[in-house]
Amino acid sequence: MYDVEFLGLLEKELVVTLGCTEPMAIAFAAALAKTYVKGEVTSINVFASANIIKNAMSVTIPGTKNSGVNLAAALGVIAGNSTKGLEVLEGLSSLDVEKARSMIREERVTVEVAETSKKLYIEVILATSESFARVIVADEHTRVALIEVDGQTILNTLAEEGKDDNEETEYSFLSLDSIWDFVQAVNPEDLTIIKKAIELNKTIGLEGLFNEYGLQVGKTIKENIRKGLFADDLITRAMALTAGASDARMSGCPLPVMGNSGSGNQGISATLPVVAVGEKLGAAEDQLIRAVALSNLIAIYIKTKIGRLSALCGATASGSGASCGITYLLGGGKNEIQRAIQNMQGNVAGMFCDGAKAGCALKLSTCTSTAVQSAIMAMEGLAIQSTDGIIEQTAEQTIANLGRLATQGTKEVDRIILDIMVNKKVG
Repeated sequence: MYDVEFLGLLEKELVVTLGCTEPMAIAFAAALAKTYVKGEVTSINVFASANIIKNAMSVTIPGTKNSGVNLAAALGVIAGNSTKGLEVLEGLSSLDVEKARSMIREERVTVEVAETSKKLYIEVILATSESFARVIVADEHTRVALIEVDGQTILNTLAEEGKDDNEETEYSFLSLDSIWDFVQAVNPEDLTIIKKAIELNKTIGLEGLFNEYGLQVGKTIKENIRKGLFADDLITRAMALTAGASDARMSGCPLPVMGNSGSGNQGISATLPVVAVGEKLGAAEDQLIRAVALSNLIAIYIKTKIGRLSALCGATASGSGASCGITYLLGGGKNEIQRAIQNMQGNVAGMFCDGAKAGCALKLSTCTSTAVQSAIMAMEGLAIQSTDGIIEQTAEQTIANLGRLATQGTKEVDRIILDIMVNKKVG
């Protein structure tokens, strides 16, 4: 019944990205601004929401071995191609990187926290000796809300303050029941976006397992399976592959990933735990594709409640999706999937996001382990009761409570986390 809506939703929310999406969104805005000016760039001023800055501060930009909002903006101006979206910095050269660093050393790039209630907001003002351009990206990582050139408005679709986190009207057809019905009815041949997600994310997962990236969470798990310290079971297989992908992605690996709801890590953790379990169980290809589609759709559904950028770790949403996909592979139906969500949210709902960084691989491994455990408990008929904590009678009511926590209960968390990150003494 909802095939067109669901297929369109997957095409919109599952997007290929190179590197972490926040610095890429900054580079995208800067690259777009560059197309509207002439002459040598004299200054780049970036104003971004706290959530954007938090996620762009510490994660390595592919091809640079470095991080930073200022570096992302400078690279966007020097070498970015805005037509490539979140792959804007594909093909960086060492000369591009050195030019960007020179621009920063010359203090031509400034970064400030924007005065906005939007959680996803990037404003780039680019000036040259001849002209200037102002570009605003808001609500989604490549949604251009405003373009001004030499004082003339070219585009202005800037939404009212506070609307960026509310997609429930746009996605009103989403529910656990409608997602289940779609996954059961859809022809797997129509899910080419899911097949691509499996291919891209598994490729970078294997890259992280066999090479040294970041904290080497996935590689460490794999090596300790070989040593006999970990069992080669569903949990460790899923943890290793998922963490390996995050290890590589957060440490500058130039391989692309398929993101979910604006996050590469969420795309990884909604896809690879299901893939690893499916391979371990010997699942048929069609069954695996349906399970990964189910996982990604439930992750999207939860994200519509908590927002694209939240003080809560997005892996708790994508991990819940993964638990549902794993439950499906184990033979579970709608009741078991509801139990899996209840178990997940009763366990990892309070995990905070303290910015994108190498340590995200550990959080993904934690949520992946919990996803497998929650699925197995669900298949045994076990679920956290509605008398406990934020858990309600139905999984959808529980997800609504999670949304309330994210939108109402964590307003100060992002501010405090950013303050800690900016003012900590390092070394």
